[in-house]
Amino acid sequence: MVAGLQVENSNRPVVQVWGDFSNRSRWQDIPSSIRHEAKRSMLNIVGTALGAANQPAVETAVNVLLPFAGAPHATIIGRAERFDILNASFVNAVSANLFEFDDTHLRTVIHPSAPVGPPLFALAEQRGISGAQVLHAFVIGVEIECRLGNSVSPEHYARGWHITASCGVFGSAAASAKLLGLDQSQTAHAIGIAASASSGIIENLTTGAKNVGVGNAARNGLFAAFMAERGYIAAPLAVEGPHGWVRVTGGEPDTATLTEGLGESWELSNNAYKPYPCGIVLHSVIDGCLELRTKHKIAASDVESVTVMGHPLLLARGDRAVANERDAKVSIHHSVAVSLLFGSAGVREFSSEIVRAPAVVAFRAKVRAEVDNKLPVGAARVSVRTTGGDLFTIKIEHARGSLKLPMSDADIENKVKDSAAFGESGCNAERVIDAVWNLEKAGDLRTLMDSVTPS
Repeated sequence: MVAGLQVENSNRPVVQVWGDFSNRSRWQDIPSSIRHEAKRSMLNIVGTALGAANQPAVETAVNVLLPFAGAPHATIIGRAERFDILNASFVNAVSANLFEFDDTHLRTVIHPSAPVGPPLFALAEQRGISGAQVLHAFVIGVEIECRLGNSVSPEHYARGWHITASCGVFGSAAASAKLLGLDQSQTAHAIGIAASASSGIIENLTTGAKNVGVGNAARNGLFAAFMAERGYIAAPLAVEGPHGWVRVTGGEPDTATLTEGLGESWELSNNAYKPYPCGIVLHSVIDGCLELRTKHKIAASDVESVTVMGHPLLLARGDRAVANERDAKVSIHHSVAVSLLFGSAGVREFSSEIVRAPAVVAFRAKVRAEVDNKLPVGAARVSVRTTGGDLFTIKIEHARGSLKLPMSDADIENKVKDSAAFGESGCNAERVIDAVWNLEKAGDLRTLMDSVTPS
């Protein structure tokens, strides 16, 4: 247990335990590895937002909110507009999550940073709060967000809840409360209020409504913290009560998962970063195709058919018709097509232009997906049959970007550079990278926010 963090858990409401944990936590007690992981997460999320800053979905969100925006205290990453901090939180969370390129907490498949980072950027920019305080609040928010996800997985997702949005609002509320300096009771109420603002459904995953859910999680969590700061209260058992959030959305509460080991173990250590802007279950498929293509010098024109085998979850998420780029981001068939046609699977390969390209459409028709119950979640077997009768097969147990094969700091830096170039925001990626790595020493967020504003 971290020194000074003796949190009594027994017979206390979960929100009170969390409030106590947050209130007692000190930055100097956070392990150096977790501090560094927080910066990796921040760098990744700023990069993904830069890449999407000028996309039509973000443009629409900005134009819809502009007439209603309040005082322009906060930066919109990669754009010239400035918004009030609630609406800036919404837009930056949308852009961070838009390309399916954000980080992933693998046990829950929560993308933790998109709902938690943007409200902290906005609040800190408005109030002149230090980078170390932002990072600390981020660690606390992700911890609570992902512990909540752990406690309801996998039933929560199976019921149709989009777990990034539904749990993300709790992370946003907890992180915002920490950054605001709320006391134990106020923090508990902020988290309880967030329970009334939790939403997001899987049915909307292939539409823009999915990103609205993530944007709402960021904004509503910050709003919950403001309400608690002004005296609003929530039910003590808003999380685990008879009609609390856990029972409504995920089954019986697992109090141990929610509260035990706070300050000893950290969910950020289970966070992974995507090398490809698509559903994480597809990464092993892409890795397999790219390796076969390189190793056997397979030309796309020589491919007769491709068979992908995987865990039932892979097919449940990825065996689908492709009508647009959002479908493509969760499609086995499209992932195979671009990997074998182009030898890459970046943001461009999942863009609308490539999704509609006749050669890509034709290649998707050559791909078949089958269940293999012996393969674990995250693994895949790819078999390519050529027109000459050759059959090449590979099994990928652990994809690039997984905890077994993690992306390095340099990999994340290159991802930020590529995203910034694709987004054409006019921002200097090197300045952005330097600002994030030095965030812990920054007295405020001016250097970082200046770096993500078009010059």
